Amino acid sequence: MKISDETTMTVIAHLSELRTRLWRILAVVLVSMAVGLFLAPKVLNYLKSVPPASSITWNVFSPWDGIRLYMNIAFLFAIAVSLPFILFQLWGFVKQGLHPTERSAALRYVPYTTACFVIGISFGYFVVFPMSFRFTTQIAQSMQLVQTYGVSQYFGFMFSIVIPLAIAFELPVVVMFLTRIGLLTPTVLRRMRRYAYLILVVVATLISPPDLISHLMVYVPLVLLYEISVALSRIVYGRKTAMPLAEAAG
Repeated sequence: MKISDETTMTVIAHLSELRTRLWRILAVVLVSMAVGLFLAPKVLNYLKSVPPASSITWNVFSPWDGIRLYMNIAFLFAIAVSLPFILFQLWGFVKQGLHPTERSAALRYVPYTTACFVIGISFGYFVVFPMSFRFTTQIAQSMQLVQTYGVSQYFGFMFSIVIPLAIAFELPVVVMFLTRIGLLTPTVLRRMRRYAYLILVVVATLISPPDLISHLMVYVPLVLLYEISVALSRIVYGRKTAMPLAEAAG
């Protein structure tokens, strides 16, 4: 099957646009990372001054630990700050393949996505992470172990909790958007509820300490997020189905 010149030119144009947008994203991330490199020592000093880090001594077990930590903080800062711009660029690239209603829906959800990401990070860091660290500390003390923590291990443990929760908090926005463009309905979400609850049990078990109270403290917010997603899907679906009726009546 022969590909027409017009199709070839369209593909080349799309690839050129994608390259341009990726360069823009890279430029913004690099600028944000430069700011993050400047702020990284201040962030570290803050993290060392608040619980649970204020009660422990940080150690490095490799010459690269300090540099790796410094760069990781700067990179995470850059991603968090650049997230709205990244999402806007992605929307600009895919909008040509969307209907007008889908375009407006995708653009409208960009700030909501950023807000949910920040809320998820805050919940993970201020609620779940201290709870998990307290549990592991109690286990070490009960076994009469000397608690000597390396910065890589400390932050690796923290990121393994905070980042999954930040992603999980995107669920309501994702569900709203998929409902808006017709890929999800409240009926489907209700039918999937039992399977969703089972998946959330697994997620809560993986990112929380191995005790019932900790599991519940993580599982309950995740269930609430799912139920909020179902309710928001119902609202979005109702508005979507009402629009053609209102236009016909007008």
